[in-house]
This record gives sequence, structure tokens and C-alpha cells, in this order.
Amino acid sequence: MTEKLINSKPNGVVALVLIELALVLGFLIFIMGAGSENIFGIIIGLLLSLIAGLAHAGLKVVKPQEALVLTLFGNYTGTIKEPGFYFVNPFSIAVNPANHTRLGQSGDVSTKSPFSGVKSSNGNDVNLEIGKKQISLKVMTLSNSRQKINDCLGNPVEIGIAVTWRVVDTAKAVFNVDNYKEYLSLQCDSALRNIVRIYPYDVSPNVDTTGDGQADEGSLRGSSEIVASRIREEIQNRVEDAGLEILEARITYLAYAPEIAAVMLQRQQASAIIDARKMIVDGAVGMVEMALERLSEGEIVELDEERKAAMVSNLLVVLCGNHDAQPIVNTGSLY
Repeated sequence: MTEKLINSKPNGVVALVLIELALVLGFLIFIMGAGSENIFGIIIGLLLSLIAGLAHAGLKVVKPQEALVLTLFGNYTGTIKEPGFYFVNPFSIAVNPANHTRLGQSGDVSTKSPFSGVKSSNGNDVNLEIGKKQISLKVMTLSNSRQKINDCLGNPVEIGIAVTWRVVDTAKAVFNVDNYKEYLSLQCDSALRNIVRIYPYDVSPNVDTTGDGQADEGSLRGSSEIVASRIREEIQNRVEDAGLEILEARITYLAYAPEIAAVMLQRQQASAIIDARKMIVDGAVGMVEMALERLSEGEIVELDEERKAAMVSNLLVVLCGNHDAQPIVNTGSLY
């Protein structure tokens, strides 16, 4: 389905004036015909009033950044995108299949009519609210609920995304899919699942996330920008036929699932402790080596191998220990 734009100028004001004049004229003809008992005048007045009343259905208001998709007897006639007050065929119907869909996103503002909240005889709610027939062309943000997905290592993670989108082709959005908002929400969930299962939560060895056969350091936590970009491209490919444009996708929540969160936290803590210990040991060995070199170069003291080993042992204990050193003065001899 190809979008057809109706580029006519806003003519609603002129049409409204003519309709009201026709309505008044029909009423006057009816009164005059009834006063003179002229059947022909009565019929003409009634017909003119009925036609004028029916013509009110052709008056349409289009706000900025909104579009009106019109059909006539089941055929698509065109789309009005320019803001203004228009007069169209009174039998034309504005179509918006997603007018009652609420996804908890920007643009889904609840505007209840006086008829909302009516209850049937059995106590069930009856929705008599008149839906909005205009299609919003504004930029909107969809924030789907968090999903629990297994990463490439099989660890369950919880992740949520926010997708910024807009309608660019109203004909495709209305006629190619049943409900473009629900379709977008479903495709976001599916694309998110497909991309997340490619990456590990943290950097892991021997994991290829790019598909080139080479291990890399891609991860959900460390490569969030790349992951979000791939999610956006995946969603865009899926909703192209629905006339939607995906402007941006961002990860709003990322964490291990509750059932493994405690274990993974211990693993991260252990990894951090090991890395810290490695750094401490490397620094301590360097300091001991520097101390021995300075003592030898300056000929401050001559140490045999046994004394060097004792000095190295003592320095490493002091530098690598978790507590302050408590020196013990040796008043004797090593021999």
C-alpha cells in the first residue's frame, strides 16, 4: 500500500459557512411551505436541511504533527498531513486501528469521554469512549516491560529497552498490519531477544559477538552502545513494512536474574579481589627488586643469598599484608 497525500487547501471554514446557510435556508423553506401548506416546499426544506446536517460529517480538523487516513466505501482515498480545517466527502471514514491501544508510552495519554466507565447489566465495564481517529506523526518513546533472557553463556539476565519511534508512512501503518503499536511492541521484544542471546553479560574468553569467527571483548555491560545500535537496526528491519521509523534504542535496565544475582556478585567480587592481589604483588616485587638494586649499587651493605632471601620474604609480607606491619627487632645473629 502506497501513501497518497491529499494536498487540497484547508477549505473547512468556507464549507462550514455554506453548510450553515443551507441549513438556515432549508429551515426557512420548510417554515414557509408549512405556513402556505405547500407540500413541495416542505419536502425541499426537509431535504435541504438533511443534506446540510449530513455535510457536517465531512468537516475534519487536522492538528500539527497529525495525519488523517481516509477511506470511502472500503477504498483508501488518501492522507491529509497538513494542519488545518478541511471539508471532505461526508461518507469518508477516518481510520486508526491503534486508537484504543495503550502501551504505557509517550503519546498514549488517556482522554476519557463522559461515556467512559459505563457498566452493563452484568456488571462488566463497557467502553463507549470515542477513539481518536488522527494518527500522531510525533516522535514517541516506547518502554516495554523487562524481559528475562539467557545470554550466550546461558545465564539468565533481565533487560529493558526504550525505543524512540515515529510513523512515516500512514498507509503502511494502517493497512499493512492490524495494529501498528502492538506490532511494534512485539517486534521490539523479539529483536531484543535475538540480539541479547549473542552477547555475554560480562567479557568472556572465546566468545564471538560480531560473527567474524574471531573472539572479541563484546558484552552487554561493556558494549551497551553497540548492543543498542544492533537492536535498533534489528527492529527497523522488522517494522519497515509497517511504515515506522526507529530513531533510537537505549538499554534502560540490565541485571542478572534474581535467582543467580547473588552467585554472580560473589564471582565478580572474587574476580576483583584476584585482580587487586595481582596488582599488589606486582608492585611489591618491583619495590623489593628496586631496594636490592639500590643497596647493591650504593654498596651500603653486602648481603649474602640467605640474607637477601630473608629480606625479600620480610618485605613481601609487609607489602602484601592486609594489616600494618609490627616489626620485631632481632638482637641476635642469623647464624
